[in-house]
Amino acid sequence: MTPAASDAKPASTVTVDRTIALIGLMGVGKSTVGRRLARRLGLPFADGDTEIEEAAGMTVSDIFSLYGEEEFRAGEARVMKRLVEGPPMVLATGGGAVMNPETRALLKDKALTVWMRADLQVVAERVRRRDTRPLLRGRDPLETLKRMAEVRYPIYAFADVTVDVGTGAHSQSVDTIVEALAAYHQGQAS
Repeated sequence: MTPAASDAKPASTVTVDRTIALIGLMGVGKSTVGRRLARRLGLPFADGDTEIEEAAGMTVSDIFSLYGEEEFRAGEARVMKRLVEGPPMVLATGGGAVMNPETRALLKDKALTVWMRADLQVVAERVRRRDTRPLLRGRDPLETLKRMAEVRYPIYAFADVTVDVGTGAHSQSVDTIVEALAAYHQGQAS
């Protein structure tokens, strides 16, 4: 976990009493925006994939190639449980983490979930830049993301808050999330 550092903007008035879990497709910006959101909120940040790599002592790609997706998902579920049951933080989950029913139930029960959604063409352009995503190797990113969206979007819809992020600056996405969290808390208080 990375401790939060100071940020240019003042801390938000959003009250945080549980982990804020960012969910959404790979490449939507959960890790990058999550770090900035954590700074804004004065919280620690954890990236699910990084935590899995540290726990396993190998990269996500290596886990996939040596043990397969099923074993990766089992390890991911254990790491998500450990992180969510700890002190409040901003947590960038892996895109498929919530496909596990136990992880999804845990997040729904113990975290505030934020679905980061973006245009698939934008996400495809982002993920084309790096060859580190095992589920995209040798596949057309846009077609793969479309298939994932068909399956995952109905699951992601369980989120407490949904925000559309896009081609704007990461700080704009952070602002959008903070506003959505404030509105969510206002709605809960009424």
